[in-house]
Order: sequence, then C-alpha cells, then structure tokens
Amino acid sequence: MPVRALRGATTVDADSKAAIHAAVVELLGEMFERNGVAHDDLVSLLFTATDDLHAAFPAAGAREFGLGDVPLLCARELDIEGAMPRCIRVLVHLESDLDRASLRHVYLHGAVGLRDDLPD
Repeated sequence: MPVRALRGATTVDADSKAAIHAAVVELLGEMFERNGVAHDDLVSLLFTATDDLHAAFPAAGAREFGLGDVPLLCARELDIEGAMPRCIRVLVHLESDLDRASLRHVYLHGAVGLRDDLPD
C-alpha cells in the first residue's frame, strides 16, 4: 500500500499540559475521522510546537490518544517573526489507498488561517 503524508495544525489558548494534550487528541481525532485512518495504517507522526509552548510534549497527547506503539517525534517550529503563536503542527505518515489529492488535511482553531486554500 502507498505511504502518504497527512498534515494538521491547531492552537491552544494556554501553555498547559492539559491544553496541549486536549488539543492533540482533538486534532488527531478529527484528522483520522475525516480520512478514515485506522491505527494500523500509521507509520509515524512528527509534531512541532512553537517556542511559546513548554508545558508538555505534543507526543504525550498522542500517547493518551492510544498511539503509544507508533513512532512519535517532537521538534521546535521555526521561530519566525509574526508566526502564529501557541501552535502545534503534525505530519502523519500513513499507508493509504487514497490518492494524495483525496486526503483531507485538518487545521483547527487559530490554525485555520494557515491554509485557506484547503477544503473543509
């Protein structure tokens, strides 16, 4: 089966463990539901967080979501002047029969403005 990449992003209102974990769980749930992703489809997930988030690793939220056996990695987002604050991004590598154009990338809350070219 082909390997595809699925993107998503969200923002949090506060730099807290609870807010970060809840945002990751919500984002992954929406991404997987919109694209029919099953646990066994997953290859790996790469998270980034902006420099203003320090309270928790986004990957810890993914483990709460049930992805403890999937390779997860966190990194810092580039610190670009004027970039969206308190933002968590994810790149999901998965096996899927969907072609690239059929994947539905998910941007929630303040992150909606990052990709206004994508369908809902």
